[in-house]
Parts: sequence; structure tokens; C-alpha cells
Amino acid sequence: MQFLTGGMSQIPESLRALIESGPLAHLVTLNPDGSPQVTVIWIGLDGDDIVSGHMNLSKKLHNVRSDPRVVISLEAPRQPGVFLAEYAVITGRGEVVEGGARDVLNRLGKVYVAPDFEFPPAEGEGFTLRTRVERISGHGPWAQGD
Repeated sequence: MQFLTGGMSQIPESLRALIESGPLAHLVTLNPDGSPQVTVIWIGLDGDDIVSGHMNLSKKLHNVRSDPRVVISLEAPRQPGVFLAEYAVITGRGEVVEGGARDVLNRLGKVYVAPDFEFPPAEGEGFTLRTRVERISGHGPWAQGD
């Protein structure tokens, strides 16, 4: 398990490469009663923050506004003959920022959909979820010593 300290995380290059390859990510937030809420999202990097774009102020964003603790999990591509697929579990603190969703979704769509992807016209600029990474665990080169 890798614990990150200070204001700036040091996301390992192996995890950066995995995130930038476009795996679907599971975002876990906490409902007001403390129960988990899970959503599948697209993610990308902005410096050492994980970002995702959302056109609506959905349940997950309301949850983050109430309690910023989040967990993001993602699985690496399966390797033939390997018993356990590599995966990452990222624990952090989310912040909901007004605007920027269209730009984030346009950028991520080029990875998740097609290189010529253009996000369709929509009302408003949505919301950006920025997650500051606090801990990285899982199974893979990013989780040495886990």
C-alpha cells in the first residue's frame, strides 16, 4: 500500500499509464446514511488530481459535497495466463467544481470512445469532480509492498 503525503501526490508512472489508457472506473461515494454509492465513470488526470466530468448535479456529486471521502477502483487489461488481474484502488478526497465538464468529457471521449469524438452540444458546463489522491493500493506495480 502506498501512502502519499504532502500537498502533491506522486502518482506512479505505471498508474498514470493505466489511467490514461481509459479503463472504466468505479467511483464510491458515501450516502447521507453512510451506505456506499457506486457509479461507473470515465476518469483522466489533471496534474496529480483525478478528474471526471458530469453534466448534472447527480447523487454522487451531492454525496461528495456532503462528505469528500471517495474511493476509485479500476482494473488493468487482463493478461493471458495470469491468475489475478492487476487493479488499483485509489482513496482520496473529492471536490465538486462548477463548470469544465464539457472540456473534460471531450478530452476523455477521445480515449474512451474514438480519437475524433466530440461531446454533443448540451446546456451548461456541468461539474468537474477533482479527486486528490491520498492512498494507492491494489495489485500491480503501483502498489508495491501492498
